Amino acid sequence: MAWPKVAELVRLSAMHVETVGSGPRVVLVHGSVGNGATTWAEQRPLAERFELLIVDRPGYPPNPPLERIDFEEQADEIADLLEPGDHLVGHSYGGVVSLLAAARRPDSLRSLTVNEPPAFGVARGQPAVETFLDHFHEAPSEPRAYLEFFLPLVGSALNLPDPLPPGLEAGARAALVERAPHEAVIPFEELSDASFPKLLVSGAHHAAFDVVCDVLEERLAAERAVLPGAGHSLPRAPGFNEVLTRFLLRAR
Repeated sequence: MAWPKVAELVRLSAMHVETVGSGPRVVLVHGSVGNGATTWAEQRPLAERFELLIVDRPGYPPNPPLERIDFEEQADEIADLLEPGDHLVGHSYGGVVSLLAAARRPDSLRSLTVNEPPAFGVARGQPAVETFLDHFHEAPSEPRAYLEFFLPLVGSALNLPDPLPPGLEAGARAALVERAPHEAVIPFEELSDASFPKLLVSGAHHAAFDVVCDVLEERLAAERAVLPGAGHSLPRAPGFNEVLTRFLLRAR
């Protein structure tokens, strides 16, 4: 398939961004373990209608590793990347980053989409959330063991190769140094006051993610799409591109 525009690679300080396609800008922010290219592989056909900015968050390859990854710092970096009229799409940990970044630039965005952000702080006390968080007291600190612990927890059936490919090992090491996303304080007032439309996508695979999305949907007056079939890997879920495209086009 020929893209409408030659892909270009941009480096913003320590944040690598791949730009492909033409049309309204869509900034794609990945979650934990997988980098931008891995997370958003199924969205590349959208470059026929949109200009996709596929972000590799600092600490994830091909960026150099970091000793600590903090959602607040990365929200600042994503906010600096945004231009007026952008659509912002965040997956998982990148969804938490995107919620914070959107509140920093409410007048710039045309729309905000987040896929199952692990903003568990908004639903503390809910049994499913507390059980999910309790699991992390047992999380291993070695990359392969961590992936074997983490991936089934979020509904992934990925068979891990042995040895781990360098990119996957680097992604696991990055995930291990991320600040816990349940510590994020979601700026509900700023986001609910912002005029851009919001979309929450969930996968109906884990009650902890469902209840977080329920809270966000209500407090942000957001649209909701439920796309089962891929666990937490929502960019790979059947129908994801169609749902996202319809939402982006309505927001135009």
